[in-house]
Amino acid sequence: MIGIADRKRYSRSPVPTSRLDFQISSMGLETTEASPSPDPGWLEQLEADPSARLSQIIAFYRQHKRPVELFEAIKMQTRASLGLPLVADPETPEEPPNELGRKLEEGLLDACRQAGAMLIDMGRISEGWMYLRPTGDMALVRRLLSEVPVTEENQDEMVHVLLHEGVDIARGYQAVLDFQGTCNSITLFDQHIASRSRGDRKAAAGCLLRHFYNELLMLVRDDFRSRAPQHGVAADVIAKDSSSVGLGDLIAKYNWILGEGGYHLDTTHLASTVRFAIHLDTPEDYQLAWELTQYGRRLPEDFQYPGEEPFVDFYPAHATYFAALLGRDPETAVRYFAQKARTVDVMTGGTGAIESYVDLLDRLGRPAEALAAAMALFPNDVPTQRVIADLIRMADAAKRNGDEAIIGKLERFLFERNDLLGVAAVASLK
Repeated sequence: MIGIADRKRYSRSPVPTSRLDFQISSMGLETTEASPSPDPGWLEQLEADPSARLSQIIAFYRQHKRPVELFEAIKMQTRASLGLPLVADPETPEEPPNELGRKLEEGLLDACRQAGAMLIDMGRISEGWMYLRPTGDMALVRRLLSEVPVTEENQDEMVHVLLHEGVDIARGYQAVLDFQGTCNSITLFDQHIASRSRGDRKAAAGCLLRHFYNELLMLVRDDFRSRAPQHGVAADVIAKDSSSVGLGDLIAKYNWILGEGGYHLDTTHLASTVRFAIHLDTPEDYQLAWELTQYGRRLPEDFQYPGEEPFVDFYPAHATYFAALLGRDPETAVRYFAQKARTVDVMTGGTGAIESYVDLLDRLGRPAEALAAAMALFPNDVPTQRVIADLIRMADAAKRNGDEAIIGKLERFLFERNDLLGVAAVASLK
């Protein structure tokens, strides 16, 4: 069976919700426009054969952009091609044989695709999504929506489908940034994105990092241009540095930009952007995040807020972390986060210090060390199933690096934790 969404607040037309044949008729459809009236003489031109006649009617609905009626017509055409009554009797539910049922479902999914695509083309985003969702073809929906610009008028619908329905997290989150601002975007991340998959968190965090960095860089460059003359900077140097030097180098070269106090953007937004950047995984993003930490650690103390373990010393700790991922003195970072992982009380500080240490080792390309640390430090009262996928992935990477013994150690660790499902999963590595 294929599932169709319940009607949402944006719905203006009926959504198929019943069994395999969707058992809805075209009677009483909540369309927003009057149905087109064909030429009075057209009736005599219609074919007698039901299938041929339906083809004419389908063409008519395509021409006049009537997506709901198009869905119904294609549905009837599918039923006709399979030898079923054109209109299902809602009082007599059908149970088509397996093969017939499969073909009926394929035809109905095609009807959903065509109607949904037409609705999106007409700007009826949420209705189009409700017809397209049962197809499971996210690539199609993403492609169709990529051709629709986000505007003031459709931003609610676009954000709902792109972001909350998971069609295109990055574009949906960017729309929130563009139309609702940084503050709302950060709140959205904490309330909804933080609990989603790693890929979703990465997509949103990347949008926020680049948005905030570019905005801050623009403001710092403007400030530099306006105050540089009074600090004796030559005009040609001002022109060059204000257009080509990045944020980190600019504030390092000209200490007076932040040395006299003040800030250029909301400092709580800065802290949140740095915090979310932990989810990212490219050198380009690490560099931007590191530069933000250099800005943050130069702020007046009143604007340097403490974080949570192992990032209580917020900007220096994050700077150490991102620098290590950029290949800058990684051993210092490993020692720092190892000490945090071993000393932070899990009962009061949670497992963040352990997770950050293991994650750092893993990202540095040291999977065997990361797995060994996880097995040594993992709290006894936390179910291993919560992290089994990461444990298996690190064990596989360590094995490919030549450490065969780590597989047996992981197997014993999971067995002693009474995780027999994990023990079963390890077998795939042997």
